[in-house]
Order: sequence, then structure tokens, then C-alpha cells
Amino acid sequence: MNRRDILRALGAAAAAGALAPADVLARTAHRTPRIAGRLKLSVSRWCYGKIPIDDLCEAAKAIGFRSIELLDEADWGVPRGHGLVCAMANGFGTIPVGFNRLDQHDKLVADAERMIPKAAAAGVPNIVCFSGNRGGMSDGEGIANCITGFKRITPVAERHGVTLCLELLNSKVDHHDYQADHTAFGVEVVKGVGSPRLKLLYDIYHMQIMEGDVIATIRANIQHIAHFHTGGVPGRHEIDDTQELNYRRVMQAIADLGFAGYVAQEFVPVRDPLTSLRQSFEICDV
Repeated sequence: MNRRDILRALGAAAAAGALAPADVLARTAHRTPRIAGRLKLSVSRWCYGKIPIDDLCEAAKAIGFRSIELLDEADWGVPRGHGLVCAMANGFGTIPVGFNRLDQHDKLVADAERMIPKAAAAGVPNIVCFSGNRGGMSDGEGIANCITGFKRITPVAERHGVTLCLELLNSKVDHHDYQADHTAFGVEVVKGVGSPRLKLLYDIYHMQIMEGDVIATIRANIQHIAHFHTGGVPGRHEIDDTQELNYRRVMQAIADLGFAGYVAQEFVPVRDPLTSLRQSFEICDV
């Protein structure tokens, strides 16, 4: 299932018992709203599909988050109504079908040329993009094809000031056969395109599974990274001491590099979602 499918399923499951606005806000009302520290922190919408989006915006703002992200076009303006931004839009293409396929480029380019100006007008700074699955393709061919495709749309992104973010995903657990499953693949694509408007979405959860050594990798490649996602390993749940990464130390390393983009929580909570969301903020607020 992709993010949209999961969000639809969660929304349907919650139709009879979604949290009321008062229930959501009561959990954060006793706290003093504050602005995050050196990092701009965001929340991935699809992980909190049982909470109505307006209520999620208010709860996230009360905690100190600055963004609700991975929204479809119809919802881009909702965070702005709550004094937040949508730091990352759901993009064009899908995880299995992306820029490594030459026969997909015309459609991807057409979708990008339509979406990028709209994202800019809505104040959305980033759009997520995907390599697609290997399907027997070599990494060399996949990199070359991605470069060819992205070169066709980065001029539009440059004109509108929107950054396209190629997401790094694991092919071991969650997205079998996905091609951009190592940092080196993504870096070669970004270097080959040579545009300030193509960067990486470095998903810490996915790259811990594939590579480990995340702090050293981030330090070596920070100039190519526009955005981060979190998630506990294993399981993609809370980022506390139930999993193997020291997320506070990872966040300190990112902040020490002067990173100016957003870091988004993209874990699926197994406990009370707003309690876990507040805990994640406290861990990452460095």
C-alpha cells in the first residue's frame, strides 16, 4: 500500500470513531505553545489519519511543530489556515513507477509542469519524487534515466523556487525492488542533474535499514539533502528507546551542520498518537 492507500484506509476505519476536536486539543491545551529550536519540525499526515486534519494541525501547532506534510493538492492550504506550512507535497509518479523508466518521462514531466507552479503559489517548498523499482535494471542505467527525466523538469522548479526531493527508501523490508535504496544512488542523480532544485529526501528509518552509519553519511552528503524523515527501527514506530537509533544525537548532528530544511516525523504510533508525537518533538527539538 502506498501512503494515499493507507490514509484512505485509516480514514475509513476512523469514520465511526474519530477523535473529537476537543479530545485532540485537550491533550495539548495545558502545554505552552512554543517554537522549535534549531530544527524546523514537521508531521507526516498519513501517519495520523484517524485525526481530522484541522485537529491535527491545531495539536501539532500547540506542541511546537511548524508543518503538516505529505498532503495532496486539495489539502495544501489547510496548514496555512492554522499558522503552519505544508513542507512537502505528495508528488507525481509512484514509488514503484518513477523516473528510472524512460517511457514514463512524458507523463511525469506533464504532471510536474502542472503541479510545480501550483505548489509554489500555495507556498509548498518541496515535492517528493521517486526513482521507481529496478525491474532488473542496473543502477547505472537507472541513474542515467533519472538524470534524463529530472533535467526536463528542474528548469520549471528553478523558475518557481520549488525543490524536487528524490526519496531514499529501503528495498529490504518495505519497498522491495525500489532502486534509490542507497544514498550513493541518490547523490549520483543529484550531481548528474546539477540543479539547486533537485535534492534528496533522506529518510533516516529507511537508510538505517539499508546502510546504517547515518550520522557519518549525513555529514558527508548534507549539501545534497533538502529534507529528512524519521521512524523507529525496526518497525517504523516511535523514535524513543524502544528502537535502535539515538534520534536525539542524530538531530544534534543535523542541527550542527546548519541544516535549514525540515525534519518530519514519519513513524506510525503504536501508543496514544499525540503523546507519541509530543515525545518525538521533545527528542528532536535540539
